[in-house]
Amino acid sequence: MKSVLVTALGVLVTLAATGCTASRQDVYGPQLAGPAAGCPETALSPTARPASPALPEAPPASTEESSAVGEARTAAPEALAAEDAERPLTLEQCVDVALRNNPDIAQQQWDTETALAEKDIAEGALWPTVHGQGGFMHYREDRLIKPRRPGARDVLGFSDNLLFGEVVLGMPLYTGGRLRNQVKAAELVTRSADQRLAHSRLELVFNVSSVFYAMLGQQEAINSLAFSQKALREHHKRTRELLEARKAARVDLLRTEVRLADIEQQLLRERNVLDVQRFVLASLLGLEKRSVAIQGQLTIDDVPDSLDAALPKALAHRQDHQSLMSTVEAQRKRLEAAKAGRLPEVSLQASYGSRWDSDDVDEDNEVGRVGVLIDVPVFEGGRIGARIRRERTRLSAQEEALRKRRLQIQVEVETATSNIESTRARVGVTQKAVEQAKESLRIEREKYELAKGAIVDVLDAQSALLGSQMNYYRALADYNTALAQFRLAVGEAR
Repeated sequence: MKSVLVTALGVLVTLAATGCTASRQDVYGPQLAGPAAGCPETALSPTARPASPALPEAPPASTEESSAVGEARTAAPEALAAEDAERPLTLEQCVDVALRNNPDIAQQQWDTETALAEKDIAEGALWPTVHGQGGFMHYREDRLIKPRRPGARDVLGFSDNLLFGEVVLGMPLYTGGRLRNQVKAAELVTRSADQRLAHSRLELVFNVSSVFYAMLGQQEAINSLAFSQKALREHHKRTRELLEARKAARVDLLRTEVRLADIEQQLLRERNVLDVQRFVLASLLGLEKRSVAIQGQLTIDDVPDSLDAALPKALAHRQDHQSLMSTVEAQRKRLEAAKAGRLPEVSLQASYGSRWDSDDVDEDNEVGRVGVLIDVPVFEGGRIGARIRRERTRLSAQEEALRKRRLQIQVEVETATSNIESTRARVGVTQKAVEQAKESLRIEREKYELAKGAIVDVLDAQSALLGSQMNYYRALADYNTALAQFRLAVGEAR
């Protein structure tokens, strides 16, 4: 009997080691790597997970590499403070720092690691389990210690104090597809987490770009105010000279001083706005307790050629949309797993060990068993039906969330397209207004110098030029932001 049990356990362990596990046996249905029926886009391989183009990949799954990633993230703020604090950053550098150090991205990466661990847990349920068990039991009545072997004439032994130790092996043979669907759902959840991470990176790129362009526009607006302040001071000096020569009235000097005071308060306000934007950018970059200086230029890039085909492209490339599709498919697998709760389960169990009388531990009494168990659910108080209803309602909710996301994507694409067209037109109009305002100011100054114009006309022309310049640079910043918004809406990496 001992040799038979040892041989049986050896065969089972060998089957597990050679890969003949539940995940590859016909009793579990189709191969896990095969495509889902009616949904070819959800076909997965255990190692194939989409990554965002031109962006850093998700963190690796191994424990050692995950620890290294955690240490690198912990040390990132100090390294960045020493490396990036003393120099202005370009947009590309800001994006790179944000992707390496933003806490939201780090959180998403750890969520992806969690999903990978959940997938490994689900796959582990397909493998045989081996446990060692042992202990001491006291019984009110005597129990058999030394069983009789076939063909032997051993004397039966009994005791009420029993020591035991054994190795127990179990392996699922048939679960009605429950384990297979749980693994498939875990794989789809992992894919969904990867896709959410990729979209979060694109959102971060847009947020950094939006603040960066707003800061460039704000800097140009401050430069316009400073230039206007310098011009007014020169005009104030000239007016004082004319007043001393009795060629200008004192009210002209007072009006110029009032306009200078207004320019000064505008400068203070706009510089405060720029300081706040610097703190916001530092937060997006994951840098604590300091602001960030930037360098760059606002440009007029060409309008994307894909405006007309933006919506189909967005539905095909948006990672958040793909993530919700994976989530819906994963919920379908959970529903199938819940339905499998109505079916019987078949498992193989085997054990080998020994029993001892607590008063005579020197005498070894080997015992063992091997067999197939069938578990048929007969009555569970309605819990199986309730689980099925719960998973079905969750599926309906996920499908509505997917429909909502498609409508939201349509709105975002149309909004981004409209913003590009609108801001491009604003750039052209304000650019022409700046040229006209410059010429108008030149004429009014000449008229005032020749005593043929009023100081009010000069100040109005100066104010009009300032307003046109600020409108131009803000329109240019809005145009660059609209391009970044369009790239986010269609799921394009910069």
